[in-house]
Amino acid sequence: MRSISYSKALSEALHEEMIRDESVFILGEDMGLMGSVFGLTKGFMTEFGAQRVIDTPISESGFTGMAVGAAIRGLRPVVELMYVDFATVCMDPIANQAAKMRYMTGGQINVPMVIRAPGGAGRRNAGQHSQSLESLFTHIPGLKVMAPGTPYDAKGMLKTAIRDDDPVIFIEHKILYAQKGEVPEEEYTIPMGKADLKRPGKDVTIITYSREVLFALEAARELEKEGIDAEVLDLRTLVPLDWEAIETSVKKTHRVVVVSEAVKRNGFASEISAQIMEGVFDYLDAPVKRVAAKNVVPPFSPPLEDCFFPGVKDIIEGVKEVIK
Repeated sequence: MRSISYSKALSEALHEEMIRDESVFILGEDMGLMGSVFGLTKGFMTEFGAQRVIDTPISESGFTGMAVGAAIRGLRPVVELMYVDFATVCMDPIANQAAKMRYMTGGQINVPMVIRAPGGAGRRNAGQHSQSLESLFTHIPGLKVMAPGTPYDAKGMLKTAIRDDDPVIFIEHKILYAQKGEVPEEEYTIPMGKADLKRPGKDVTIITYSREVLFALEAARELEKEGIDAEVLDLRTLVPLDWEAIETSVKKTHRVVVVSEAVKRNGFASEISAQIMEGVFDYLDAPVKRVAAKNVVPPFSPPLEDCFFPGVKDIIEGVKEVIK
């Protein structure tokens, strides 16, 4: 099977869906002539035209609101927020309009739109361009939230998101754009709400998503050298959550470490930990351990930023804490 980058996988998903369905269009800052700030849509404007590849002003609230209206009228917009941090300036169209429209109209109106939101730390982009804000979206009923960690998952999940009839927040870790992995050339999609067991194990379950999947797999390989067999469960979709996969893994290993790049306080790792404590407490041989980012603004300084988000060493320490 061919190996392509995470960004190429996303680009292919967008391209294939725009060919398959003429109601799909993309919009955001620098999406047209520049081909997006990360180069995902180079050549798209030439192929599809300015009506389906829209360069917007620097007004996230404006073009996100426009996308909500377009979705209500039967189109399938795919919005790119240059950074997930910028979602904070357009929460009204996201949280009060897109998320609530189906409910508020008794199911008469759907909002089939995707908001692609590059997030995460590691690029020395400082506090306003390095956050992991997935918990903001998972807290809002009516939004679906996806966070792929591999090129294979990125392509299959984005195609599923575009075809879904509800608003989907699609979080892409910026550091993953250059990561390569096997992606089939033939058509495929990945069901929403299905976690993926990236590595089976029997001693402890590491539950994570997005870039931290790579760290968790590396940590598991290091732990294996010390006789600790760690299972790595990639949630992939945060809402809807694959509780069955979590429950099955916890009942097998009896120990859990939940890993997230978001800050620890009120992060998504806390939600997973709470659900495990409420749902399968009797199967636990140790308290659930959270491994997450420090409760500070993401630093610009490279040494400080590397200490800010959890890495392989932090996961290993977390696993050893629950094992003992």
